[in-house]
Amino acid sequence: MFSQRIRSVMERKKILTAPPETTVSKAAALMASRNVGAVMVVDHERLVGIFTERDAVVRVIARGRDARTTRLADVMTTAPLTVDPDKSFGYALLMMHEKGFRHVPVIENGKPIGIVSARNALDPDLEEFVSESQRRKHIQQSLGS
Repeated sequence: MFSQRIRSVMERKKILTAPPETTVSKAAALMASRNVGAVMVVDHERLVGIFTERDAVVRVIARGRDARTTRLADVMTTAPLTVDPDKSFGYALLMMHEKGFRHVPVIENGKPIGIVSARNALDPDLEEFVSESQRRKHIQQSLGS
């Protein structure tokens, strides 16, 4: 999995973008409805920042800011590190580990096309675990009957 290209691992369906003037409360509602932990902040199709769950806690809640009036532009991480879709997923994971973050926007030709997160590394293992757990439960039920 770690040698797979980011293009094949990234979450395209869960890509969430918002303009810089979006309020934190609106961004948080969008994040909750899409079950994602980050919003890529885009202005004229160009990535200008990223706003994550951690930003909401550290830069908004902990500082007593009003989420209904605070704009993403005021609390986002500006000029976030990005990754090319043809790099390996292991490269992105190493970058996240070394820099201490969990989401990396995927940029192609200057435009955001997806996002990878540390969670992507767990998903295949979790799916395998659930599948194996269900298989064992089915076997136990068959033997118990």
